[in-house]
Amino acid sequence: MRRGMRRHSFAIWCRWMSVTTLTILVFGSGLSSVQGGSFEFHNLCSFKVWIGSQSGAGQQLLPAASVALNAGDSTSVSTPSGWSGRYWGRTGCQFDSTGKGSCFTGDCGGTLQCMGTGGNPPATLAEFTLNGANGKDFYDVSLVDGYNVPISVVPVRSASSSTDSVSSNSSTPSCGVAGCVGDLNKNCPSELQVKRPDGKVIACKSACEAFGTAQSCCTGAYASSATCPPTSLSQTFKAACPHAYSYAYDDASSLYTCTGGSYAITFCPEASSTSHATSLRILGHSIQNIQLLLLSFMIVILALDMHAHGTIL
Repeated sequence: MRRGMRRHSFAIWCRWMSVTTLTILVFGSGLSSVQGGSFEFHNLCSFKVWIGSQSGAGQQLLPAASVALNAGDSTSVSTPSGWSGRYWGRTGCQFDSTGKGSCFTGDCGGTLQCMGTGGNPPATLAEFTLNGANGKDFYDVSLVDGYNVPISVVPVRSASSSTDSVSSNSSTPSCGVAGCVGDLNKNCPSELQVKRPDGKVIACKSACEAFGTAQSCCTGAYASSATCPPTSLSQTFKAACPHAYSYAYDDASSLYTCTGGSYAITFCPEASSTSHATSLRILGHSIQNIQLLLLSFMIVILALDMHAHGTIL
């Protein structure tokens, strides 16, 4: 009798553990499903940055939860599948209580919320197309419209752990760190400099913005990679920021792909910040592995439960 009671108690325990494990799995998966992807913004600059955003044609506006980031501040925004657009940092901004004002760099129509208006160049851009060709995310940091603040883009969590490092077998790097970490304003050629009234260089124009020629803008007779090779000025940008677009046809070493990811966009990134984002990405994969282990554990518990029932019956 006691042996039968122990077997019955064991069967109840098995059922409880299987339900508990299943609840954990469903709850954990549900969180991932509800949250989906996201953009995380971090301001490591010593000055305030106002986030600018512009969605692609027909896309919903995706402003950050907090547009103004003081030094050390962070914010985030959820990303719908299939979204495309760009983000940038605005500097030297002043806005009144109605959200009207202006910025020294990256201004978007003189408003606090850009509302679909692009940033005035020069501005460093973080560009995204989510769930694009073959279900992949495409992202880059671009200096084609010039430079104002350092930016990095780091995948924090991706659905595919097989593409977590830069691929050497593809023309498109996978799940790598895109960005321009160096301060181009310090070494900006004089003909490209944008200065504040006090003479401080606050941005660096692209050759296209500075000169407006077909050759410098890769337009007209120069509208192909064959006819628009890098110029000495774009090569200066590339030397300083090898993981960013330096001119219109700089795809090979500047466009990155990942799958189902969330991305950390950092203004004035440091080595520690990219390491932190990489650690978060590894943590995301660890959570996925734990969920798989829990699933295996649930299967074992259910098997034991069936065995216990068979013994009792």
